[in-house]
Amino acid sequence: MISAKKTECMNKKWTTVTIIVLLLVLTGYIVIDIVMRKKISQGSPITEEASGVADQWIVTKIFEPGKGQLNAVTVSGNGTIFLGGETFITSYDSGFNLIWEYKTEKTVTALAVSGNYVYAAVQEIIMVLNMDGEKVEEWGPFENNSMITSVASNESYVAFADAANKTVFILDKKGIVKSLIGTSEEPFIIPSLYFDVAFDSDNTVYVANTGNRRIEKRNIDGKVLDYFGQPGTDPGAFCGCCNPAHFIRIPGGFVTAEKGINRIKILNDKGDFVEFVSSVNNFVPPLPLDIASPDGKIIYGVNPADSKLYVFNRK
Repeated sequence: MISAKKTECMNKKWTTVTIIVLLLVLTGYIVIDIVMRKKISQGSPITEEASGVADQWIVTKIFEPGKGQLNAVTVSGNGTIFLGGETFITSYDSGFNLIWEYKTEKTVTALAVSGNYVYAAVQEIIMVLNMDGEKVEEWGPFENNSMITSVASNESYVAFADAANKTVFILDKKGIVKSLIGTSEEPFIIPSLYFDVAFDSDNTVYVANTGNRRIEKRNIDGKVLDYFGQPGTDPGAFCGCCNPAHFIRIPGGFVTAEKGINRIKILNDKGDFVEFVSSVNNFVPPLPLDIASPDGKIIYGVNPADSKLYVFNRK
């Protein structure tokens, strides 16, 4: 018969062994988790063998403004570059010589340029600056708890996408709301703070309905005229839950940027895949690049992970 004292001793030993095993398992999990997080933070590039399609563009310049967190880029037709981020908006010529700098009180989340004005989204408001870097107007806030993630403009209108309220606002050039898109029977599914809008000169509005992984073509009143896009990892598809994270119009098509699989690609006017700008890279997967192009011949990408501007040209 085993005495009570021996039983108690054995129980203590088993308890000690169990605790040691659990600690070893926990330690192993922590080590693996740290390693995996490090790999993710460094980026997990897709290889050409995996996609079957080679990139047709290369990075020809990397520019670091050195003014804090960098979030947004837009480019005028004459090649003037505008950058926005942590409490600043800057303007550079095509040789990256600083033209002017404007300090903001809040973070700049998106930029657009049209005619003689720069439109800057600063969380819940739109700031209007002239080409000398002077603020001439400020519009908004238009809704409670807004988070403006994209702004676009043409000759007649300014549009901005409010991801928090899942709505696109169409304004005239005086900042007066002309229409709201997404509040009626054709709403947007926006799972995260990625929600882009673009304009054509004929007032056609393009909106990234990211939850449906597609770009929608709408009229100024919000009616869906057409759309393209499908979920998947194929070159022409949009992966993950919230893509395309960013997109712009260029002559003859679109440039899109995705997160999850951090890749930039060109689609034609019908939404068919044309080519990869960048799919083999070390960009951080969850952080897509904000993109801009004056003519489709050169593409600029702001990387919020390292606050640098990447310049892409064809090979």
